[in-house]
Amino acid sequence: MTESTSTSLIGSYLGLCKLKVVALIVFTAMVGMFLATSPPGMVPWDVLLFGNLGIGLAASAAAAINHVLDAREDAKMARTSNRPLPQGEINGRNALIFAGLLGILSMAILVVLINPLTAALTFLSLVGYAVVYTMYLKRATPQNIVIGGAAGAAPPILGWTALTNSLDPHALLLFLIIFIWTPPHFWALAIHRRDEYAKVDIPMLPVTHGVPFTRLQILLYTILLLLVSVLPFVTRMSGPFYLLGALALGGGFLWYAIQLMQGKDVAMKTFGYSIWYLMAIFAILLVDHYLPLLF
Repeated sequence: MTESTSTSLIGSYLGLCKLKVVALIVFTAMVGMFLATSPPGMVPWDVLLFGNLGIGLAASAAAAINHVLDAREDAKMARTSNRPLPQGEINGRNALIFAGLLGILSMAILVVLINPLTAALTFLSLVGYAVVYTMYLKRATPQNIVIGGAAGAAPPILGWTALTNSLDPHALLLFLIIFIWTPPHFWALAIHRRDEYAKVDIPMLPVTHGVPFTRLQILLYTILLLLVSVLPFVTRMSGPFYLLGALALGGGFLWYAIQLMQGKDVAMKTFGYSIWYLMAIFAILLVDHYLPLLF
């Protein structure tokens, strides 16, 4: 095997991991760790390193399994046809072995170096996304992304439990923000790609109920998200700085949702903003948590 071939193969395996998605997952998990410090302080280096490594490896394993289970549909969709399996760069058997190794390594790190609670919750999240959502929900109901969103909303809880070895109501608020954010985030993409989903018989909401109904659902969920995002301030988990940031970010999301509702072609702009929104609101949560140390 030549060096260029070896590099290409490594790139293909990394492509199975959906590294951009995993980076967002690890970021929200890391914020969960820092928010769990009381009073605000530094997360121990071993929890920060091995906790996020274990969570990231589990997310990568789930992504690789998703690639295998969706390979047939991916080959027919323009958005996913260049993935490693449809391109024949890796076969399904090797992809599953790779996913299994990542999953085993993840669980070993979390059980031995973090705590069994975090390992168990991470495993449930992996199974929820890779098996329950990808194998069943995705093809069974137009509410697939709503129900399956629970797995994707888990990372802040995982980060919190990695530090504290316990569940906390504030961690559940972080979970709730991502859980409510997921439908308007993904449905915006689904509107743009509705013809592709229809071609492969995946019952995304724009396919089964039409684009106008999906636009309405995006608007309603965005309003709900704006309300839910205020809860950290209401419960005194966060302060005025976070409140102002959450209202500004939520207002921007709502503006896009209204534009969509008016029939304007902003689905991908809404999708792009939603990603920026989630990163920003968790960053503001983090900054707000440490503001008392500056005054």
